[in-house]
Amino acid sequence: MIKQFLLFVLLSSLCACATTGQNKMAKDEVKEVITKPATTAESNIITAKIPATEVSFKLALVPAGSYQMGSPEGEENRAEDEGPQVEVKVESFYIGVHEVTFDEFNIFREKELDKAPEGRTDWNADAFARPSPPYEDPTFGMGKEGFPAVSMTQFSALQYCKWLSDKTGDFYRLPTEAEWEYACRAGNTTAYYYGDDTELLDNYAWHYDNSSEKYHKVGSKKPNAWGLHDMLGNVSEWTLDQYKKDAYATIAAEMATEINPWIQPTRLHPRTVRGGSWDDSKEDHRCAARIRSSSKWKERDPQIPKSFWWNTDSPFVGFRIVKPVNQPTLEERAAFWLLVLGD
Repeated sequence: MIKQFLLFVLLSSLCACATTGQNKMAKDEVKEVITKPATTAESNIITAKIPATEVSFKLALVPAGSYQMGSPEGEENRAEDEGPQVEVKVESFYIGVHEVTFDEFNIFREKELDKAPEGRTDWNADAFARPSPPYEDPTFGMGKEGFPAVSMTQFSALQYCKWLSDKTGDFYRLPTEAEWEYACRAGNTTAYYYGDDTELLDNYAWHYDNSSEKYHKVGSKKPNAWGLHDMLGNVSEWTLDQYKKDAYATIAAEMATEINPWIQPTRLHPRTVRGGSWDDSKEDHRCAARIRSSSKWKERDPQIPKSFWWNTDSPFVGFRIVKPVNQPTLEERAAFWLLVLGD
């Protein structure tokens, strides 16, 4: 019964499968949202601040709607795990305009930087699990201030989201794979969020051919139509989902009526990573391209047991955050963290 209750409250907040008509959109309404010209940037972007610091981050409001998740059979360089395409509905959410930077992550990582917010006499920096010291420099000397945080495990990224939620009072998490692709496409159905011409990718993404084999400061390339930078390239990004080769067939068969379907995790690897990185080819930067995490990303870690927080071999993976517009209750948040992080 407890497991069933946790699953119910989690799905009610995360997948927004409410029974009210407000959370159900007619197909005509959905199409209208998607086909409208993207209202970009300035009007839909807000700035948030990590309390008790000078560090801020930007979030873009993504409108609710539906889209065809995955790639059509005729798309060049298409992989088998990108289909069959499935219609997916998502609710409105805010998503990071940029990948989480080391400036942001280090407030969480270094306890002495984690000061009590004004008026929060209950704040206890000692109460939070924090990343253990990495075996080696997770940046590999590629840069920190203004650069994307990298080399953390999905567990570490989720712990950051939990800490940020407690710090700000707002609920933050990783995007589901469905949310991530929806935000990446920004209403487009092409291979890349700007079109199909691979030669134009240099304007929008850092990839193997133009990155000088390193990541770069966030926001250095053009954004997509919803004002999001580096959804393709720079570093790949963790999602919430367990990787399944037949994920879309599973969604079509088992989650067809759900809003924001989510392949819930059942084991540590593989999880789904999206977006392509500075170390990937242009073809791996398509909106539908999927990456599966691997235990090999810790291969050079000599510790026993290996770190829960850091990968020694994934300086090409980071993350960005999501804040649902419909914020879950405190009970629903607790159920979510219990499910994705355990005790």
